[in-house]
Amino acid sequence: MLILSRKVGEAIIIAGDIKVRVLESKGGLVKLGVEAPDQVIIHREEIYLRILEENKKAALDSPDDLSILADVFPLKRNE
Repeated sequence: MLILSRKVGEAIIIAGDIKVRVLESKGGLVKLGVEAPDQVIIHREEIYLRILEENKKAALDSPDDLSILADVFPLKRNE
């Protein structure tokens, strides 16, 4: 893990196109600003972990018999 010290107004650059700037530090909280390309998805860690957990649950809850989807997604037959 890289550990850096930054003052309010200072930033770090990640991979050349992601900038993380310290906007404010008050009462034990630090407010960060993140500038990144639109295709970069940014989540708070607790939200990201919840997404991973929900994805795991969804994968485990898949029906074993996918034939029940035949009515929803009928096969296209060439005539």
